[in-house]
Amino acid sequence: MSARIARRERKTAETSIEIEINLDGSGITDISTGLPFFDHML
Repeated sequence: MSARIARRERKTAETSIEIEINLDGSGITDISTGLPFFDHML
């Protein structure tokens, strides 16, 4: 079975976001919004 992974990147004048989702991964996350409360909520 092939890996079920999706990657996206978007940059605008105001912000930049990169995301990678691995549906068959280990469940470990790495979130860095620059705002600790947002990191906690996500």
